[in-house]
Amino acid sequence: MSTIPISVEGFELVKRDLERLKKERPEVIQAIKEAREEGDLSENAGYDAARERQGMLEARISNIESRMPRFNVIDMRNLGGERVTYGATVELEDLDTGEMRVYTLVGPDETDYVKGSISVLSPVAKAVLGKEEGDEVVVDAPRGKIHYEIVSINFNGPVITLD
Repeated sequence: MSTIPISVEGFELVKRDLERLKKERPEVIQAIKEAREEGDLSENAGYDAARERQGMLEARISNIESRMPRFNVIDMRNLGGERVTYGATVELEDLDTGEMRVYTLVGPDETDYVKGSISVLSPVAKAVLGKEEGDEVVVDAPRGKIHYEIVSINFNGPVITLD
C-alpha cells in the first residue's frame, strides 16, 4: 500500500504523539548520562534500561516519521455514498448465527476494536470494501469462513475526538 488513509483527527493525534516523543529525548539522554556516571557499565542495570528506552523511543519516532509522508489525510465529514469505503460504518449480519456487528473502517493508525473501529487492511474490511447494502461477503477468519450480509452503510463522520 503506497498511501495510508488517515482521518484529519487521526493525523493530528499522530503529530501530537511525535511531538511528545521528541520532547522525551532530553530526559532519556539525561538518564543515560546519570547512569553512565555511576561507574561500571557492564553491570549497570540503570544504564541498560535507559539505553533500551532510548532505542524504543528512537524506533517509534523513526516509524512515525517514515509513515507521515505516505498518509492520505481524509476529512471524514465529507464522505458518503452507496458503497463501503474508508470511513464507512457498516452493519453486518453473520448469516450462520444471526449475530449483528457494526464496524467503522479507518486507517491502521487509528483503529480501536473495542470502539468498533477496524483497519481497512483487516480481513473483514477487505471483504466489504466496494460492496453495497444487501451484498453477501465471506471473511476468512481464524475460526473459519464467516458469511456476512451487509445490512447498512452509513457515514457518521470522525471516530476520533481531539481533546
